[in-house]
Amino acid sequence: MNNHTPHSLDGNLLLEALDPDDRALLEPHAERREVRRGDVLFRAGDDVSHVTFPAHRCVVTLIVPLLDGKSVETATIGREGAMGGVVSHGYLPAFGQAVVQVGGPVIRIDAARLSEAKQASKGVRDLFVRYADCLLAQVLQSVACNAAHTIERRCLRWLLTLQDRIGTPELPVTHELLADMLGVRRAYLTEVLGRMQRDGLIGIGHARITLPDRARAEAGSCECHAAVRRHFEEVMGAVYAPGGRIVAVDVAEPERLRPPSALVKDGSL
Repeated sequence: MNNHTPHSLDGNLLLEALDPDDRALLEPHAERREVRRGDVLFRAGDDVSHVTFPAHRCVVTLIVPLLDGKSVETATIGREGAMGGVVSHGYLPAFGQAVVQVGGPVIRIDAARLSEAKQASKGVRDLFVRYADCLLAQVLQSVACNAAHTIERRCLRWLLTLQDRIGTPELPVTHELLADMLGVRRAYLTEVLGRMQRDGLIGIGHARITLPDRARAEAGSCECHAAVRRHFEEVMGAVYAPGGRIVAVDVAEPERLRPPSALVKDGSL
């Protein structure tokens, strides 16, 4: 049962971090809808007219499709964030595409209306500058990870990132999906996952992968997951539950947080 009004901002931590006056600037322009796994929110080259905010357990992945049919994940976004026109005023062509990995509700706000709210409120502007910094950090760390780390470590990094956003040991991931995210052949990934299961790092079920011991998964992963998580804490005031899930974003006292990078802050992004 959905108890949220069509204009509710509830369920997305980024929007929930706004004070009541700033929420009032955006609520009249918010539109809630349900999306399903596999839905494509935008493709490379599409004009992106809306900013989309996943809510609750919904997770969307930004990927870059390649000419040989492969695709590689660049960022995974859940209720802590947003995609499409986050930095710009919108209506610019998308470079990659956004694919729903875990279905659920999303909140859509016209990019022009969000731009107006940024101009009207320093709080809204600061929040989105900080988030843009964290999104850029995730993209850059993903590039480094894909170039430098083994498939096993990259796999654990992606699974931990997903767990941070849905908060359960069981992750709704198929071999095909994970192979697409990591840019490898499914047969090769199946061999890798088999080794990881024998080592006790993961459990494999029907359309599910389980992380039975998060501490072991973190130890087996590369440094990339921890680096991005730390950046979210320092720049966004992200709060994590013991099981790893992001449960809040706190930017109420920006002076205690690390300032966003100059690249994002001056609009060069």
